[in-house]
Amino acid sequence: MNSDFMEALTTLETDKGIEKEIILEAIEAALISAYKRNFNQAQNVRVSINRENGSIRVFARKEVVEEVFDPRLEISLEAAKDMNPNYELDDVVELEVTPKNFGRIAAQTAKQVVTQRVREAERSIIYSDFIDREEDIMTGIVQRQDNRFIYVDLGKVEALLPQGEQMPNETYKHNDRIKAYITKVEKTTKGPQILISRSHPGLLKRLFELEVPEIYDGTVEILSVAREAGDRSKISVYAEDPDVDPVGACVGPKGHRVQAIVDELKGEKIDIVHWSEDTFEYVSNALSPSKVLDVQVDDEEKSTLVIVPDYQLSLAIGKRGQNARLAAKLTGWKIDIKSESEAEELGLYDPNAPASKPNVEEESEELLESDEALAFEDSSDEEYIEED
Repeated sequence: MNSDFMEALTTLETDKGIEKEIILEAIEAALISAYKRNFNQAQNVRVSINRENGSIRVFARKEVVEEVFDPRLEISLEAAKDMNPNYELDDVVELEVTPKNFGRIAAQTAKQVVTQRVREAERSIIYSDFIDREEDIMTGIVQRQDNRFIYVDLGKVEALLPQGEQMPNETYKHNDRIKAYITKVEKTTKGPQILISRSHPGLLKRLFELEVPEIYDGTVEILSVAREAGDRSKISVYAEDPDVDPVGACVGPKGHRVQAIVDELKGEKIDIVHWSEDTFEYVSNALSPSKVLDVQVDDEEKSTLVIVPDYQLSLAIGKRGQNARLAAKLTGWKIDIKSESEAEELGLYDPNAPASKPNVEEESEELLESDEALAFEDSSDEEYIEED
């Protein structure tokens, strides 16, 4: 090694943030092993690298003793005093034993150490960058796939999209550009491992943050998300300012904002409902697009009995119970849905009596007919992408 090598280490310190002294100490430690391995030496040695010109010297370290049993590790007091009269018993004497051809071995060893340290530093930098991106969204490019993962290039690293985190209605092709939610960042012996998801509810939340400025700046809040990836989702939104329409903000002018998210999720239907601290109103909103006649609340059991018009029962329940299931996940309340006629027969509902709360049917009808409610009709059961 020479002064050019030392200058290269200085540049490396500046560019990669790897301290020069740490690399030199690592090279010195590696050269000790290289010396013993290549020259079949078992004695204690110390390797010293000159910090100015890069020259390398190897010193054998021997303990000063009365009687020498192992000349590789010990030196007599008499021999030590011949070298320097100040030596005493138990002192350590260093004798230079630098081999003539040690420069080639040193250069090779130094290259290996520097390469390893640079790789470790780059991995550490990548890990530091991505650990702060957990529960965030990134855009990547599909590279390849096998039976376990889709491999997605995120720029500095290749992320893993497990089968269980893929959307069931989505196919992935080479060079497809997709947005994914980072679920976990782990340190491994081969570098940072990034796990991503296309089915996580957090992906839907982050997509709305990207598309809706009012959510990004905090004017509108997403308070809950319920998702069955690739099929249908519900989100509840709220704005503290009464002059702000949180549902309208998420839908966007002519539905452009929500439609961009639907397109990214390959046609997944999205219901946007207004959050309310009133259970009657919140559960009614969550069951949209169906109309609700009454909501009977059991606070102790955290359950509700919802009464809907007979012709709305299938819509309220949804295909395979999906609408009711998502509404329950969204609100955190158990929801039991009964038709108006069944509830009357069981004595659970009297149409002539006042509802548990003011009837919201008229309000629901107005919203369904308004320009703010973006509806994409599903001919199978009259479900919608979004209403409040």
